[in-house]
Amino acid sequence: MAKIKVGVAGYGTIGQRLADGVAMQGDMELVGIADLAPTLSLQALRERDMIGANGVKYNLYLVDGADEAAFKEKDIPVEGSFADLCQKVDIMLDSAPGGVGAKNKENYYDKYGVKAIFQGGEKNSVADVFFHGYANYEKGIGQNYLKLTSCNTTGLIRTVDCLDRAFGIEKVAITIIRRVADPGDYHRGLTNALQMDKAPSHQAVDLMTIMPHVHATGILVHTPVTHGHIITVVATGKDGRKITKEEALAAFQAHPRIRVVSIDEGFKGNASLFKYARDLGNRRGDMYEIGLWEDSIVESGNDIMYAINIPQESVTIPETMDAIRASMKMQLTREEGTAETNKYLGIGKFKK
Repeated sequence: MAKIKVGVAGYGTIGQRLADGVAMQGDMELVGIADLAPTLSLQALRERDMIGANGVKYNLYLVDGADEAAFKEKDIPVEGSFADLCQKVDIMLDSAPGGVGAKNKENYYDKYGVKAIFQGGEKNSVADVFFHGYANYEKGIGQNYLKLTSCNTTGLIRTVDCLDRAFGIEKVAITIIRRVADPGDYHRGLTNALQMDKAPSHQAVDLMTIMPHVHATGILVHTPVTHGHIITVVATGKDGRKITKEEALAAFQAHPRIRVVSIDEGFKGNASLFKYARDLGNRRGDMYEIGLWEDSIVESGNDIMYAINIPQESVTIPETMDAIRASMKMQLTREEGTAETNKYLGIGKFKK
C-alpha cells in the first residue's frame, strides 16, 4: 500500500513537531515543510543537513512573501514554492498563524484539491469537522477539512472521554491554570501576575462541541510559566452514578495517552514532567501523553475530581496523526486509527 503523502505549512512550535510526527509514521511520507523566514528552527535544521526525525530529509518550500535571498544567505536549501508543495501531497497539516490557514484553504487547498488539517488557532468554520482522535474519530472519516482542538482541550477531552466511555459523564466543571507563553515567546512579555479570563473558558465550550451530551463549564487563569498547563476537573456521572477513585484510576491507567503519576515519586508539578521527558531523551523535551496525578483523584459525593498536566507544545501531535488517518480513510474506527498512531509514536510503551 502506497504511503500517504503529507506536507506541513509553518515550521514553528507546532509545525516542527507535526513534521517529526509524520516522519515517525511508517505508513506516511513527509514530502516537505513550508515557511516564510529563515528562523532559528530552520537554521538548526540546516546545520543537521535538513535531517529531522527518523533520519528523514525535510525539503523546504517557501510561502508567499518569503524572500528567497534571505534563505540563500543562510545557506538553507529551497525546493520550490508553497504551490509546488500543495501539488505533491495528499493532505496538508496547516500550523500557520491563526487566520492564515483559512487563506491557505481558499488560495491553495481548494484550488489544488488537497485535503487539510488545521490546528486550534483557526476558527471552527474553516473545517468540515472539529476533530478529536478519541472522542469523535468516525466523524472525520473521508472529510476534506478537519480542525484540531487546542492543547488544553485535547488533553481535557482525553480524560473526559475516558470516563464517559467507561461510566457515562453528565457534566464537568474545569479550572485551567494556563502557562502564559511557550518557551522563547518574548513578545508575551515578562510577567509576575495571575490573570483571570471571563467564564466559561473556550475549552469548556469546545468540549461541548465535540461531546454535546456532556455539559461543561470552566474558569481559566493565566500564570507566568512556560512548561505546561494544569487543569483540575470535577466530573459528574450520568443518572447519579457514583464513580469511585479506584474505578477512575483503573480507567485512566488503561488509557495509552494518559500517564498516571504521583507526587511521592517526584512529580511535584509541570516542571517535573518536562524534566522527566528530557531525561527520557525525548526530542525537545516533548511528551505526547498528558500527566494525571493519582494523588489528585478524590471523591466528592458522587462526583470525581482530578488534576492533569498538559504539555502544550506536543499534546496535539498524536490527535493530528489520527486526523490524517480518518480523513484519508487509512483506518475506519477510532480503535484502529489511534492504535496505529500510538504504535509509531511509541505512546503507552511505559505501561508495559
